[in-house]
Amino acid sequence: MAYEGGSLDANLAAAAGHDPELVRELRAAFIESAERQIDLLGRSRCDGNWQVAAMRLKGLAASFHADSLLELAEEALETVPGDPAVMRRLHQMLTDLTLNP
Repeated sequence: MAYEGGSLDANLAAAAGHDPELVRELRAAFIESAERQIDLLGRSRCDGNWQVAAMRLKGLAASFHADSLLELAEEALETVPGDPAVMRRLHQMLTDLTLNP
């Protein structure tokens, strides 16, 4: 999955009316929400908890038009709880978004 920070920032800027401070706040809220759901995915030990966290992550990604994250959330829905490949890619995407503001 490629880093999509530019696309995310463009969507945030459009939503925030190009107010730089509001864009920063929205981006921080997005990253915090994504971190929370990815953490819940990582701690899920049953299908139900995994599915709920993946659906919440998918909803978050859709609401911010974060297509790569949406694809990963959909992939998580099709795998088993704790799938290491999905978790690794989710953590990498989160790291990329956090390090490239």
